[in-house]
Amino acid sequence: MDQLLATTDDGVDLHVAGCGQGPDVVVLSGGPGCVHYLADAALAPDGCRSWFPDPRGVGRSGGGPHDMARAIEDLEVVRRSIGAESWIVLGHSWGSDLAVRYALEHPDRVAGVVGIAGHGLHRDREWSAAYEAGAAAETPIEIDHVPDINDSLMDSFKGWIHQPRLWRELADSPVPMRFIAAGRDIRPRWPLQQLAELVPQATFETVPDVVHDFWATDPGLWRATCSAACVDLAQRWSGTINASGS
Repeated sequence: MDQLLATTDDGVDLHVAGCGQGPDVVVLSGGPGCVHYLADAALAPDGCRSWFPDPRGVGRSGGGPHDMARAIEDLEVVRRSIGAESWIVLGHSWGSDLAVRYALEHPDRVAGVVGIAGHGLHRDREWSAAYEAGAAAETPIEIDHVPDINDSLMDSFKGWIHQPRLWRELADSPVPMRFIAAGRDIRPRWPLQQLAELVPQATFETVPDVVHDFWATDPGLWRATCSAACVDLAQRWSGTINASGS
């Protein structure tokens, strides 16, 4: 994989890996605060140029605890560093939630969002109860993470989802979004279905018989799912650009 450093306005070096050829796709792992467990050419969507930034304060990136606004600006630093006018944003778990916020704040830079097994934009007790009830049956996958990064970003997430205009912004979003649930995820899928109903150009689908981290248990299916979604969004974006330029 190719390696590069993107330097932020406050002097932090962000490590970014890249592979493949085609439309640009930035891949966001979960957590928050996890090392980039998706930074593997074998998991990258076919037919795309994939980018895997280590989050600020995690892995080989500098910096420390920060909020979602800073995480979004860091993604913009990475985008400018690779010279992409726009890109598809593919996120797993927490990465899906971050992708949605990025699309709302920079719609002209996002060709589409692929959100896989995301949490959704809520703080619901019944959702949490269902998650806790199923946790004992879920086979854990050990992923290194930075607790301070997790705490700061989750606190920021809670503040963001309470913003009065959030649902209005979602309903007005011009960005195509594809929300994909894992069929055997212990996390309830209704928040992703709600997002798909609310965002005008959004769809919802389920990959049957896979767990939350199916990138690890079913890597071939993970890659096929990501490839199909990214190619579809890239074609839609290309069609939009061609139409606007004609």
